[in-house]
Amino acid sequence: MNLDLAAYGGLFAAALIAATILPAQSEALLVGLILAGSYSTPALVAVASLGNVLGSVINWALGRGVERFKHARWFPVDVAKMAAAERWYRRYGLWSLLASWVPVIGDPLTVIAGVLKVRFLPFLVLVTIAKTGRYIVLALVVTVWA
Repeated sequence: MNLDLAAYGGLFAAALIAATILPAQSEALLVGLILAGSYSTPALVAVASLGNVLGSVINWALGRGVERFKHARWFPVDVAKMAAAERWYRRYGLWSLLASWVPVIGDPLTVIAGVLKVRFLPFLVLVTIAKTGRYIVLALVVTVWA
C-alpha cells in the first residue's frame, strides 16, 4: 500500500511541477509506472492529469497578478517565452489553451491566460481536455506497443 501511495503521489507531484514554469517531466514517470504493470493505467492517467491541470491552475492564478512582478529578478518566467505565448494566444484566442500540453509554449500559455484575465471555467475545461488528452494518447501508445 505504501508503494502505491508513493507511486501515485510521486506521479501527482511530478505532473504538478511539470505544469508549472519549473523544468520537470512527468511523461517518463507515467510510462515507467504503466510498464511496471503494477498500477491501474486509468488511475495513473487520472492522477497525472489532476496534477498537471492543478499546476496549470497555479500558473493561471500567478498570471492574474504577474504584471507587477514580471521585471523582478526572481520572476520565474522568461520574458521572451511570455511574449511568444502572448502572441500565440492573441492569434488563436481561447482555443490556444488546447496547446497547453505542448512543451515550452504550453506552460507560458497558461500564465498568459491569467494575465489576460481569461475566465476560469473555460480555462479549466480547455486545459483539462488538452492535458488529459496528452496523457491518454501516451498511455494508449505505451500499452499498444509494450
